[in-house]
Amino acid sequence: QVQLVESGGGLVQTGGSLRLSCTVSGRTFGNYAMGWFRQAPGKEREFVAAISRSATSTDYSDSVTGRFTISRDNAKNTVYLQMNSLKPEDTAVYYCAAAFTIINSRVVRRDKEYDYWGQGTQVTVSS
Repeated sequence: QVQLVESGGGLVQTGGSLRLSCTVSGRTFGNYAMGWFRQAPGKEREFVAAISRSATSTDYSDSVTGRFTISRDNAKNTVYLQMNSLKPEDTAVYYCAAAFTIINSRVVRRDKEYDYWGQGTQVTVSS
């Protein structure tokens, strides 16, 4: 059994920052590529960022590049999403996801490639 728990969401003003955390339990954390996705009301879930098992590779959606940073601490079984310069359009429920079988970075933006998901944490950016 693998469980993911997100934390760090909240309400911030436009231009502010938040850091999301996702802690994984149940299997060796270093065996998973990790991703962040988000879903806004009335919209489909979309890819935000991903990081490889060794943290040597990262990927970001065009909408967050330059503002968000994904990182991981394998000793703490935790992946982070540092979000800076937040905009109202960043408002969404943010989900952490773990992928055990991904072997090629070209697929990290596909949500169906991920095996386990957290319950989500709400991020609201006010104007």
